[in-house]
Amino acid sequence: MEKDAFQLKRGIFYFNNLAAIVGLDLKRKSFFMQYSPETIAEDMKLKDLIPEDRPREKLRLSGAKTLTSTELIAILLRSGTRQCNVMETARRLLHSANDRLENLASMSIEKIMEIKGIGENKAITVAAAFEIGRRLCFEERNTERKIISDSLSAFSEIVPFLGGLQHEECWIMFLNRANHMISKERISSGGLSSTVIDSKIILKKALEKLASGIILFHNHPSGNPRPGTNDIRETERLKKAAELLGISLLDHIIVASDSYYSFAEERCIRIGSKE
Repeated sequence: MEKDAFQLKRGIFYFNNLAAIVGLDLKRKSFFMQYSPETIAEDMKLKDLIPEDRPREKLRLSGAKTLTSTELIAILLRSGTRQCNVMETARRLLHSANDRLENLASMSIEKIMEIKGIGENKAITVAAAFEIGRRLCFEERNTERKIISDSLSAFSEIVPFLGGLQHEECWIMFLNRANHMISKERISSGGLSSTVIDSKIILKKALEKLASGIILFHNHPSGNPRPGTNDIRETERLKKAAELLGISLLDHIIVASDSYYSFAEERCIRIGSKE
């Protein structure tokens, strides 16, 4: 019975919108001709929808898990434009990322702003939401320090922060003598093909944290994890400087989209392979 009433209310709503357009005078007839039932539905203001169709009310009544990705994004955007309501704007944003949240999470603020109706404030809100989700997903849920036993365990800790980035970043993981991770920290952020590996800053932080070992990480946005000449040179420089202070450079891992290169193991490792 409730379902029938719901369908009736929805039917009346759409009928009223169509009737209002049909009732326009002849001077505005051209305005009517450019609209189809689909575009009428797209251009409706969100506040005019019945509560069950509004993302915010739907979340409040049924919980966040019942919402589609488009509806969740619409909540972040808050509003659309005169020509395009917030749901359609959210749909276009997700479509620009090939309908994959993973791709959307790695988009720059400037790229998000390319969608009509999304300004800087909305783009920043979307980027911040994904960063909160990323941090929550990989946040340590206990006080026990994780043991880094090999390159794969090190990669697993860092890939949430470096995977999918469109620019290079340098990170350091600090470990004690038992190879328990003390912490990990971003050291620098660069451009599409390079970033700064500052040995002085890295070793200063290692001494402050009383670390006996460090692992260097950086990413290659190109997707090719193999080290270049500069990568090899910087690794040797950091290794020699660390040894003077009694600190071991345990590995340098270059992160790509679905693989990584380990200097300690001297090979590329593709995730999911048996190699």
